[in-house]
Amino acid sequence: MTAIDPESPGGPEVLRPVERPVPQPGPGEVLVRVAAAGVNRPEVMQRQGKYPPPPGAPSILGLELSGTIVALGEGVERERLGEPVCALVAGGAYAEYAVVPAGQCLPVPAALSMVEAAAMPETLFTVWTNLFERAFASEGDIVLVHGGTSGIGTMAIKLANLFGLQIIVTAGSPEKCAAARALGADHAIDYKAGDFVEEVLRLTGGKGVNVVLDMVGGDYVPRNLKCLADDGRHVSIAVQRGASAEVPLFEIMRRRLTLTGSTLRARSTAFKSLVADEIHRSVWPHVEAGRLKPALDRTYPLADAAEAHARMEAGDHFGKIVLTIES
Repeated sequence: MTAIDPESPGGPEVLRPVERPVPQPGPGEVLVRVAAAGVNRPEVMQRQGKYPPPPGAPSILGLELSGTIVALGEGVERERLGEPVCALVAGGAYAEYAVVPAGQCLPVPAALSMVEAAAMPETLFTVWTNLFERAFASEGDIVLVHGGTSGIGTMAIKLANLFGLQIIVTAGSPEKCAAARALGADHAIDYKAGDFVEEVLRLTGGKGVNVVLDMVGGDYVPRNLKCLADDGRHVSIAVQRGASAEVPLFEIMRRRLTLTGSTLRARSTAFKSLVADEIHRSVWPHVEAGRLKPALDRTYPLADAAEAHARMEAGDHFGKIVLTIES
């Protein structure tokens, strides 16, 4: 099969199609003929040599895919053969075929194209587990999300609209702020034009937000804490500006703030399968009804994965970048 499996770290130019053996599903796994694969920031980091795959994961890039189940491992129901699915994987999506734990698959309904379905799992699993499970966001809460026009940011906006949250996002230009508001953000702050802390407090009448979903890290963390209301929750999901931060401990104690975070890629198949089941119950009815679709930026054929990564690194995209695979 054709796959994107660079032999050494480097720039986008290392993403060249190569031939690799078609993987075989083990017990509890399925083989998917891949139709499309989402492009995500962790894959850029893996390509750069900054984020090696967890033990047991394939070196082939790609954390999410859509396609059709074409072979079954031991213990998987025969009825699943031929099922159109999308799935979160620990690696291997940038290929014509990929092995997926059966429990991590979600059915692709008629309301979604295969390209749209491939753009769903990574951001949906990430936002759902961090915003709703770790931060306990509930109807009426106000949340602040950085990177409002990224795949994570756009998914957060859509889920906030569905589940009764008010959402404030940050973005890096007036155009991106306008696009975020058009997608459904209640407020969008141009972080290059002023202090987002002051603007958040102004927008909330000085009360602050209930939750911050942060993919920036570093010096943003103490600033984020200033945006939180009493009993607020701060959830870290990436560290683009650094993995260390100085925080005001007494202020955390006095205002009963919670600092938490998570990474998803290295979690167990059992955990991801539980998340998939919860998403299937709580979110998938909205997907089936056509109320939840990803914001798509642009698609590239698998052979042009280097161009897709270059676009993501340039930071000009709005929503998800997707690779299409013909096999």
